[in-house]
Amino acid sequence: MLAIGSPPCSVRTSTSCNALLRELQQIWNDIGESEAEKDRMLMELERECLEVYRRKVDEAANAKARLHQTVAAKEAELATLVAALGELNIHSPIQSEKRSTSLKEKLASVTPLVEDLRTKKEERLKHFADIKVQIEKISVEISGYDHLNNSLINSLSLEEEDLSLRRLTDYQTHLRALQKEKSDRLNKVLEYVNEVHSLCGVLGLDFGQTVSDVHPSLHGTSMGHSTNISNGTLEGLEQAIVKLKKERKIRIQKLKEIVASLFELWNLMDSPQEEKNSFSKIAYILRLSESKITELGVLSTETIEQASAEVERLTKLKATRMKELVMKKRLELEDICKMTHIEPDNSTAAEKSNALIDSGLVDPSELLANIEAQIFKVKDEALSRKDIMDRIDRWLFACEEEKWLDEYNQDDNRYNAGRGAHINLKRAERARVTVSKIPAMVDNLINRTLVWEEEKRAFFLYDGVRLVSILDDYKLTRQQREEEKKRYRDQKKLQDLLLTEKEAIYGSKPSPRKSNSFRKPNGYRANGNGSMTPTPRRNSMGSGTPELLTPRSYSGRQNGHFKEMRRLSTAPLNFVAISKEDTMSTYTSICGSEPGSPPHG
Repeated sequence: MLAIGSPPCSVRTSTSCNALLRELQQIWNDIGESEAEKDRMLMELERECLEVYRRKVDEAANAKARLHQTVAAKEAELATLVAALGELNIHSPIQSEKRSTSLKEKLASVTPLVEDLRTKKEERLKHFADIKVQIEKISVEISGYDHLNNSLINSLSLEEEDLSLRRLTDYQTHLRALQKEKSDRLNKVLEYVNEVHSLCGVLGLDFGQTVSDVHPSLHGTSMGHSTNISNGTLEGLEQAIVKLKKERKIRIQKLKEIVASLFELWNLMDSPQEEKNSFSKIAYILRLSESKITELGVLSTETIEQASAEVERLTKLKATRMKELVMKKRLELEDICKMTHIEPDNSTAAEKSNALIDSGLVDPSELLANIEAQIFKVKDEALSRKDIMDRIDRWLFACEEEKWLDEYNQDDNRYNAGRGAHINLKRAERARVTVSKIPAMVDNLINRTLVWEEEKRAFFLYDGVRLVSILDDYKLTRQQREEEKKRYRDQKKLQDLLLTEKEAIYGSKPSPRKSNSFRKPNGYRANGNGSMTPTPRRNSMGSGTPELLTPRSYSGRQNGHFKEMRRLSTAPLNFVAISKEDTMSTYTSICGSEPGSPPHG
């Protein structure tokens, strides 16, 4: 009964159980157990066997369930890993095998794959973590330093379901973009910092303090951070640069004004070169644009203060020397007027200028500027008068030649074969040609002067007198002189006729001893340097003897003679060349005739 109701087992197991059962029955027989007792003990033995089987079945069922659960978990984990890693080419080995595969075989086949994917996931997760740390760090640098928290770790744990290569590539692309932006920002920050450094050097400011005010990380490493490249830092640097450029512009303008004042004071004070050299490094900024001014400290407050102090010093010195400068400029004006024969403005005469400066009624600088304006005006007028002045010089030279020719003609020894006689003879020939051109010169000069006056709507003044009036007076005087010559020649002819008649009646007498009393005290000089130039000056038309007066000064060839003489012509009647016979006739006419001779008027 036990053998029939027992589950099938191996032959060895069945044999062992049957042998034991037979042995048990034999023992019961030997003991003499009753059939009922045997049945009872067999039933109890069968119940115990069932309990053992049932317990073993339950244990096996539980083991199977646990194993099945483990395999299912492994398969689920494998699917999750495949999905997270994006390994779409990996398929579960359980699905590809036959359905008869045991659970242990399934577990044995899926476990290595899961372990491998776990390892790959950890590596992928670490790679993601590294990239995200870099992204987070660069993002923090770009956005500005803040307190770090666990957001990165939380974000990584939340994103473990997607660790695919595609997402990793996206992270890497994002990282490279951030790295490029960081590089661009670093270059921009470096460019701004260099510009700030240059501006601070020119302005003499503390570079470290300037950039530290923008952000401490830009100077030194005391904060323990790398260079801040946030928008706030860039904006701060831009504002600092704008502020420094504005300050540079203000200082350049201020320094230019100071340098301009220095140049003006140097010119006015005739400062020595040694004083100018100490400010040579700032003098050149007047010729440069703002961007070209890069010398260290050239716009520092110390440099500006030094230049301002020099301007103040020269200004004080200028106040003490202004009267001297005014007088010097006035003398310069008078010298120019003297050379150009223009009357200087009496409003700035030395006496008036001194009185005005001493009284304090006029600023010496204004007076000096007025004199300089007059100098400029005189120079400009002299330029417009140059053509006429050149013609005046030629006319005066012709008058010099005329004077020399008169003296030459009065020389009794001019034809002697002495030393230099031929030279004087040649000069006399040239002088006659020049003198013959004087009337044309005067007429041409008058015409040009009138044209000038019409253009300028003003009189052409020569030493304060209208030149046309001077020339007209000269023409009148020259005409009167020519008439005097003619009358003298007529008188001489009459005296010669009377003398001839007298000799015919009384006979000839030896001529008196020739006298040199008619020669001028100054005599004749062979080189002509002793001649006088008939330079223009208005004469008194009511005078018995017509004359031309010289200007008060003349800076030409005969300046010495212009200072000594004021009249053009010599005494009347004796300026014509007189021969030896003419001299004797004149002497006879003046001294009277022989006794008994007829009087003559």
